[in-house]
Parts: sequence; C-alpha cells; structure tokens
Amino acid sequence: MLLRARVGTFLTFLLAGLLCGVWTARMPALAAKFDADEGAIGVVVLVWGLGALAAMQGLRAVMSRFGSRAVLRVSLPLTALTYLGVAFAPDYALLLVAVAAFGMAFGITDIAMNAQGSVVEQAYRRSIMSSMHAGWCVGAMSGGLIGVATAAAGLGFTTTVVIAALVGLPAGLALGPTYLADPATAARTAGGRRARLPLAVYLIGALAFIAFMTEGSIADWSGLFLHGELGTTQAVAALGYPMFELAMLFGRLVGDRLRMRLGTRRLLAWAGFGTAAAMTVVVTAPSASVAIGGFFLTGLVVCTIVPTTISLAGSVAPGAPAAAVAQVGAMGYGGLLLGPVVIGFLSQATTLRIGVGVAVLLALIVGVGARFVPLGGRLDVAEAAPEPAAAVGADAGEPATVAA
Repeated sequence: MLLRARVGTFLTFLLAGLLCGVWTARMPALAAKFDADEGAIGVVVLVWGLGALAAMQGLRAVMSRFGSRAVLRVSLPLTALTYLGVAFAPDYALLLVAVAAFGMAFGITDIAMNAQGSVVEQAYRRSIMSSMHAGWCVGAMSGGLIGVATAAAGLGFTTTVVIAALVGLPAGLALGPTYLADPATAARTAGGRRARLPLAVYLIGALAFIAFMTEGSIADWSGLFLHGELGTTQAVAALGYPMFELAMLFGRLVGDRLRMRLGTRRLLAWAGFGTAAAMTVVVTAPSASVAIGGFFLTGLVVCTIVPTTISLAGSVAPGAPAAAVAQVGAMGYGGLLLGPVVIGFLSQATTLRIGVGVAVLLALIVGVGARFVPLGGRLDVAEAAPEPAAAVGADAGEPATVAA
C-alpha cells in the first residue's frame, strides 16, 4: 500500500537524520574527547565521506540488481551498528577506522532511501520528495536536541551516541517491511547489460555536488562556528544545527507545493540566492543569537535544493530511477565530502568566519546554475496531478504503473 510505503520511507529519513543530528550537534564534544583541533576534525569528516564514496563505487550495479528495498533493509540497521563503533573508539586512530565504517553504511543508506523515495514519488505521479526530506529534518532536529540535552546534562560523546544507536537498530529493522519494490524495468537493457544513464543525470549530479557541498558545510560546522568563533557554551552551540533543521522542516513541508506552483528552475534560483543572503547574516553575525537566527533563515531557503535534485534524477531516467539516484547521490556526496574539509583547512589557515563564508559563494553558484538544470517533464508541472487510484486504495501493495 502506497500510504504505508510513504510513511515508512518518511520514517527512514527521520531515523537517518536523527543519527546524523546527534553526530553533528556533539561534534564539539568529539573534538574535546580526543583533544582535536579544527584540522583534525576536518580529517574525521574527510574519512567519513571517503568511506561513503568507497561504498558507493559499485552501488549502481547493486541497486540495479537488487533494488533500493533490499539494500535499505540491510544498510539501515548496519548504520546503527557501525555507529556504536564510533562511540567506543578508544583513540583517534581507531576513531578514523570506525568513522570510515560508519560513513560506508550511512552513505549506502542515504542513497538507498532517496532511491526508495523516488520509487514512491513515481508511483504517486507528483512531487513528494521534499516531504520525504522533511522526515530527515524532523530526525536531525530531534538528534540535535538530544545533543543539547545531553550536553546540558554533562553526558559525553560516547554516552550520547550509544543512546542514539540503541534506538536506531530496532527501528531500522522494523521499517524493512514497509518499502516498495523497484520497477522491474529499472535494472538493465534488453541485452542484459547495465542501462546507460542519460547525460541529464550527470548534469543534475553536478548541481547536486554544489548543493550537498553547501548544506553539508553548514551542518558540519555550525556548532564549531558558534562555540569556537563566537565563544558560546557547548549546549548553546549545539542549538545551531537543530534550529537550521527546524527551518528546513518548515520549508520542506511546503516545498513540493512551491515546486508545482513556481516550477523547478525558478524554485532552485530563489533557493540559491536566498541561501547566499542568509549565510551572509551568519558570517557577519556579531553574536551567537544573530548567527543562530541566520542559520534558521538559511534552513528556510536552502531546504528544497537537495530533494529537488534527487527528484529530478529519478524523473529524467524513468527506466532506471534507482541507478540515476545512486549516480546523482554519489556525485552529491563528493560535494558533501569536499565542502566541510575545505572549510576545515581554510579555517585553520584564516578564520572560521572566512571558512564558513564559502557557503555564500556556493549558494550563488546554485542560483545562477538553476536556469540550466534539465527537467523531468512529468513531475515539473504547474499543478499537482491527481493521485493514482492505487494511492488512495487501502489494499494497494505495489506502486502504480508509471509509463517510461
């Protein structure tokens, strides 16, 4: 049934966001645990991203062969298990090993859940990807608030991450039966070879690279910016990310309707230029309260960029949505990897304000590049199409057939 699949995928995004939110909000505590400076934390983020990218190298073939449902049923619980390794790492060297394993599991989960979201979206025959990513915001915000509460209670990084992992493991197992099977035509060409993706997928991937780089830079460095540059306590610094995610939640709840009303290119342009303006407030903030307000404004406008690129990936390659999403996601993770690392080393060489200011430039590139983005015609319409009959039927167990 489509409703169950939509709710299950939403909750998958929520769970992944919660794990990421705890990780991000307690980054200052991780730095304190290992007495790590900004460059060392940048290496941690780099290793996490390299782990994700290494796991993605063969993911297109795996997704084509088994589909997002089978991959997600394994990778989501595995993400919680590897999270425990990060919690119990006794020294910096073993931390890097644990973070690499966590990054591999988390990266596969991220791509698989986006591919599953594309399957559900194509079944609904209208844009719903922003609402799926709203689940990520709920989870990330909740994880951030867990970080605030545990920091205020004096709990360390290890205890906080263990709590999150012990919640994530049974939840990940319980969500497995809710996913939809991928379309049977999504895997291969008539000759049995892996389907060749259209050029449009790689053009969208380039935009995703920049978009992920922007969003990841904000997420990974908000707490350290507030704590290190503006001198707040760890508890106050941990508020930056959940406030950012709260605003992202508000924006993504209406993002699908805005896309249908404005069109994809106009929505992306407004999001890019608005993000640049909001991040200017952050990097010029004289106090933590102003910076937190700037992060909130940033979340309101940046929120639609990533889900829109993922949605486009599935719609421009309707015969291979999972493989297209995997390709765009892998390119996006390249940006997610590069952005925080660039900020880390740039901040070490100059100041954290200048490092975080890179997000302003990246957002401007998104705004300018939006006019050139390829469109997948079926979902890029002025008004939402009516839901298929299966979407409202109580007994629908598989997605409605979508014409390729």
